[in-house]
Order: sequence, then C-alpha cells, then structure tokens
Amino acid sequence: MPRGIPNAKRDETGMRYTTFSVPLAPNPKHVSSTYLKSESQTLWARNALRKSNTVVVEEGTQDQRRGSQVLVIHPGSCYLRIGKASDVNPVTIPAVVARKHTSAPPEIIRVENVCRPRNNTPGSQKSDTQNGDEYDVSTASNDPFDAKLAAITLSLRDRMRFYKLRVTPNATKIASTFNEQFKPEVITDYEALEMEWIDETCSEDVLALQIADPRLSNYAVKWPILASNFNTKDYQSIQANLSDLEALIRHTLRDRMNISFTDYKRYSVVLVIPDFYDRAYIREIVNLLVVMGFKQFCAQQESLAATYGAGISNACVVDIGAKVTSIACVDEGLVLSETRMTLNMGGDDITEFLYVLLGRINFPYKNLDLSRSYDWNVLEDLKSRLCTLAEGDVALNLYDFIVRKPNRPTEKYGLRAYDEIILAPMPRVIEFNNKRKGARPISPNVTEEIIDHQADCVTNAMVISTQHLMPPPQLTDSTKQTPTTTTHTSGTITPAKVDSTSADVSSMVVDIQSIPAPTDAPSESVPEVIDVDDDSKLATLQDSQLASQSQVSTYPGGYSIDVCFEASKLPLDVAIFNSARAAGGDDKIRKYLQAVLVIGGTALIPGMAHALESRLQAIATPLVPNMEKVQIIPPPKEVDPRVLAWKGASVLGKMDGVSELWVTPSDWVCINFAFATSRVLIYIQDTFGMRSLKERCFYL
Repeated sequence: MPRGIPNAKRDETGMRYTTFSVPLAPNPKHVSSTYLKSESQTLWARNALRKSNTVVVEEGTQDQRRGSQVLVIHPGSCYLRIGKASDVNPVTIPAVVARKHTSAPPEIIRVENVCRPRNNTPGSQKSDTQNGDEYDVSTASNDPFDAKLAAITLSLRDRMRFYKLRVTPNATKIASTFNEQFKPEVITDYEALEMEWIDETCSEDVLALQIADPRLSNYAVKWPILASNFNTKDYQSIQANLSDLEALIRHTLRDRMNISFTDYKRYSVVLVIPDFYDRAYIREIVNLLVVMGFKQFCAQQESLAATYGAGISNACVVDIGAKVTSIACVDEGLVLSETRMTLNMGGDDITEFLYVLLGRINFPYKNLDLSRSYDWNVLEDLKSRLCTLAEGDVALNLYDFIVRKPNRPTEKYGLRAYDEIILAPMPRVIEFNNKRKGARPISPNVTEEIIDHQADCVTNAMVISTQHLMPPPQLTDSTKQTPTTTTHTSGTITPAKVDSTSADVSSMVVDIQSIPAPTDAPSESVPEVIDVDDDSKLATLQDSQLASQSQVSTYPGGYSIDVCFEASKLPLDVAIFNSARAAGGDDKIRKYLQAVLVIGGTALIPGMAHALESRLQAIATPLVPNMEKVQIIPPPKEVDPRVLAWKGASVLGKMDGVSELWVTPSDWVCINFAFATSRVLIYIQDTFGMRSLKERCFYL
C-alpha cells in the first residue's frame, strides 16, 4: 500500500452520498427509564393525588348510602329529570322556562307538523262506504291528506281481516253525530280538580306552565332543549339556552331536593346524553356544569344507560321521545356508532295527529287550541287513555275527559271514537319540512384535537336506509359499450341482473301500517322502468341526469342528498331493521332483533310490543336465513319506561367502576389566579376539554 494513504474504513450503511441523518443507536439508559410510562406520572394521577391530599371540611351530616353524593341529570325536550343515584325515581319537571318581559314578547307561531286537511266539509271526511266488502275503504276527495289517511286505514282493515275482527258499519257517522250533540257538564263539587293559575299580576320568573295567558301577562315561554339538541328556533344565542337550563337545574335542586348552591362542590354529576350527539352540545353543557361548581362529572349515552337499567348487555334500544325517536344497538356495554339512527317523529306528532283525527268526527270541545298549555294537556290525557295498537281494542266506545280552564269552572265532556284511537299512533301523515323551519345549526366551537369520523355526521344505518335515493353512478365509455348492461325489450330498459343480496330494504314498499298481517312478506323491490321510443330519447335522458348530478350540492358526509334528514322519514319497523343490518351480518341481525328494548313515553301504548314484533317478523323472515321469533323485551317489573335511561345512569353512578370515568374541573380547564393592585384577574386555560371525555368515555 503506498505511503500516506490511510486505511479507509468500509461504509456499512450504504448511504455515504446522501444527506440523510442516520439516527444514533438507542441509549440503554433511555430504554430502561420509566419516565411518563406509568399511570402515576400522568396528569390524571397528579390531579387525583392533589385531590386526595386536600382535606375538605364539610358541615352537617351526610347520607352515607351508595350514590347519595351523585346526581343524575337527563335533559329532554319536554321534561328534565334530576335525582340522586340512591333515589328510586327522579324528580321530573317540565323543561320550560317563562321569563317576564317589560314589553310584549314576540309572538311564537306554532307550526303544525301534521299535514292537516284544507277544509272540514263532509266531502273531505273519511268515507265508510264498503261497496259490498266491510273491509273496503274508499274516499270521495282528491285531497292528498285523505289519500294518505285512506291508505293507513286500508292497512288497518287488512290486519283486522287477518285476525277475523268485524268492522262496525258507518262508525264515523255515528261518532260524529254523538259528538256534535254532546253538551258539557259543569263540575262544581270536586275541588281537587281545580288548579292554581298564575295571572298577569305576578312579576317574577316562573318555571311552570300554569300561566293563564302568557302573552297577556308579558311572559315568554320557551323550551331550552329541542330534539336532543339546543332549541335554536326560539333562542337567538346558545348562552340564552344555557341560562334557562341552568335556571331549571338550580330551581329543581333548591326547591325539590333541598340542595343549596354551596353544596354543589360535594356532588358528582352523571350526564345522560343522546346517542347521536353534537359535540358542541356536549361541550356547552359540560362547561355549564363546571361553572356551576360541581365536584366531577361523566357522560353516558341514553341507549347504554337503558341497557344498564334493564339489566341486559346486548339489545337494540328504541327510545321514542317527544320530538324524535333514536335507535341504536348496544353490544357488551358499547353503543355501536354505525347503528345509530334518529327518526324525526315522536310522541308530540301522535298528539297532533290525534287532534286532526278527532276534529274530523266533530270533537265536542270546539275551542281546543294546541298552542295553549291546558288544551295541550287535554290531548295528552286523551292520548294516554285512548290510543292503542291492538286491533282488538278498535270499537265504538264512549270516553270522557275533563277540561280545566283558568278562571272558569271545570267541565266534563263525553267522546265517541272508533278507529281514530289506533290510527293516531301511526303518524305517517307528517310534513317533515315543517320540522326544520327556523332551526339554525350550532356553530362548531370545538377546537380540541379530536379526529372527526364519518359516523359523527352520517352513520352506516342512515346510508343503508337512503341507498334507493342516491343518484345512479355515472356511466363510463366502457359500460356504455357493454351489450350486457341493459336489455331492450318492447321499448323499455331494465337492468339485466339484480343482486338480491344487496337489495336495500328501505327501497321496498314496507310501512308500519302497510303490512296486512304478521305472516305477510314485504313486497320485492321493483326496478325502475323507463319508457323510451328510440335511442335518442335515452341519450337525452342520460345527459339530463348527468347535468342534474353536477348541480347537486354536497351535504354532510360528502353525499349528494341530506342522508340524515331523508333517513329520519323511515317507518319505525324499517328503521329498526336497518339499524340491525348496520351492525354486521345475519348473526348480528338475529341477535339484535331478538332483543329489542322500547323505552320512552310512547312505549306505554297498549299493543306496542305485538305491533312491532309482527311487522319486524314480516320484514326479517324472508330476508334473514334461520330467523327465529322477533322479541320485544319489556322493561323490568314496576319500572316506568320513561325513566329507564335515568335509572340505568343511576346504576352506573353507584358502581365502583365509575371512579375511572370521572372528569374533574381541573382536568377540563385549568384556572390560574393572578393578583393585581385593585382587582383579581382570572385566567382560564384549556387543559383537556373534550379530550378528557374522549379518554375517559372513549365513545365521545
């Protein structure tokens, strides 16, 4: 080797001529270190240690029962349920606030969601002419309302024919004649029926519906929660919603539970949230709980809480509320996010539909107005006592009801009704567009680093339910030249091959009223048939379809239609089946259809379980192999289905495992105090925010 040339070392890395920085070998000291690798070194553990070292001297004696220091709050559209986890039943109050105004409040016009007939003439009423068949239904009007009502009545008559139940001839005319001639009876010797009304002399804010005339008394009556979210129709800002919601909670804790403001720091809160929730809604309510000064809190979804209350681990939970109906499947303590659905109908739609049906048979209380609280209570009482889904209860019976008016004597009325009592729980005559009028989206104020998923806005169950409304895929040149794509036969174009396994159930003609018998199978989906005369018309039709697709706006989830809104129009039985389909294969469908849990106030309607079982059985039997009997699980004995979700959340509040779910205010926000010369400055800095709920309650 020549002198002066060093012995060059061989390059083992093979990356000599690159600018890539080769990382050094890991230091053994770093590998064996336990820094930030144990739970004791996390911020959660530090906050817990700080809380355990802080000794809080509490005055007075405390209730040592398990769950006595845990509050369960379940806000709803019509009622707010609050109670201790150790209580048997919660305190239920109307979720409505009346605020006193110095000037007349703006008039709130009630929008009828039920499609009402244009007139009340005899020609627009339902006809009972049988034409030789007592189960036949005909209508003498061209009104779309009468056509829809006749279709519902025909499906009812078909089920009555299957069960061999007789139909009373001219029942509508008999009921109308009786109701028109009935005179009310004044009750004077029953003092318990009188109510204390609030007149215009009251000058304080009230939290009740016992105001004689809110507008005359300059009261603005508002409902903070609407359809599992903030009521953006009546409120101009979210802060106004939160202010009224805070007033409801403070009023209930102070007047009904004897819990003062200074005692809030001793109580933990279990918040019951909707299955299909809005993150902004959850964030604002949790911020309210932090500001009110509660000790700690956690969130629980309604379906999961309902399974806790029923004592089961797997179920398809159907919660029929006042405004919306939510459906979700629960699997071993976890709500399957892709199975969640929300139907834009509830118990209030049944009340409004009953009002329309009774008006067609000359309802004896002529001055009924649903915008007045006491008249709405009259219809609610009639709905709870009259409505049924059992075909055997359809008869020309006599009912009575009581009307309590402010500053007027109590009156007792009589009423005769026939099939109105079973048609009312089938509110398929709904103007869904009216329900969206005036609603404003909540501005997304959630800034935490949480990855958005498609299930946050659109779920797989909703997509399955609206596949038949999706625009067809655009035809490429290869598909246009394929001779097997379409078949020309006698001037029509039909698909050459249809995959029966991928046919969507929602495209079938299946309705909760349109299945005549439990053993009848749903009708097969019919492919679209287009009549054309020549190829030029076909090309023109395809060009128009492509042009219309290019002009369609994009909705949440990247779809060309509003999937959430269109899926909310489904019948209840089809929605339950599609929710079970979104869970997985045939085994999952059989698993969840054999454990359907119906909760909510509408679940108290007689015959609800049998009506759902028969219709679900008719859908699932021809589509799911080896499908056994569909089963509706009743709530536990002596448990009101309206409070089942609250009772399930109270069960969680008494368990030892809830200690792993608590989120403290220090975890949610970090409050630092900076002292100045003349005042105290408080700086609030986000520590975890929504991420704290996501890490503790991983479904958020």
